[in-house]
Amino acid sequence: MSAAQKITEDRLLDGQVLLRQGADGYRAGMDAVLLAAAIDARPGEHLVEFGCGAGAALLCAAWRMPGVRITGYEKDAAAAGLARENVAANALDGNVEIETADIARLGAGHGADQVFFNPPYFDDPDALRAPKEGKRDAWLSGSAPLGIWIQAAARSLNAKGRLTLIHRADRLGDICHGLEKSFGSLVIKPVHPRIDKPAKRVIVSARIGGRAPLVLLPPLILHAGERHTPEAEAILRGRAVVEMGG
Repeated sequence: MSAAQKITEDRLLDGQVLLRQGADGYRAGMDAVLLAAAIDARPGEHLVEFGCGAGAALLCAAWRMPGVRITGYEKDAAAAGLARENVAANALDGNVEIETADIARLGAGHGADQVFFNPPYFDDPDALRAPKEGKRDAWLSGSAPLGIWIQAAARSLNAKGRLTLIHRADRLGDICHGLEKSFGSLVIKPVHPRIDKPAKRVIVSARIGGRAPLVLLPPLILHAGERHTPEAEAILRGRAVVEMGG
């Protein structure tokens, strides 16, 4: 993200959350809102987001759960700076902090009760049409593929801590493989663009050392005709959550 990049002011959760973000390049969208809506935390818990960007997901989570403490990690200094501005603009300074750091280099012992993230979507930049320059870090895993994100989460979480992520549905096999060493009690929520279309996203929750059987939940359908379904509309406006159980 260029320091001179034009910035827009957007609103999430029916206008309740202000998000300043770059006009070009990667822009936070529905995935961040769905991820935040899938997190269930008790007051006093410490949540950590990896790759928080300008802060869309953690801002939505903090707005919905004011009793939790959230730390966001972002390696891009300009994006981290925007995230700090957004935290202040939403009066969340008391329970949200932003750290400029590469999650691939994070050590252990961060005391997190929960970790959540929306990881870069593509491991192989040569296999797909290259995104715009400003989107490359957000869309291409580069030196930190999905497995690195999961391993960093395992190092950061307390005993029985929970990981929640949203990712491409066609990466579900890779997600499950990456989780099998340290995580269990998987809960999977498919997200379909329409009722007659395959899932494009999955929301996955897992617990360190969990032993419960895998649970495949009913899908979330985003659109009916030209509009959001009532369930999706309620979630996007902050009036409902994505029920993950577990």
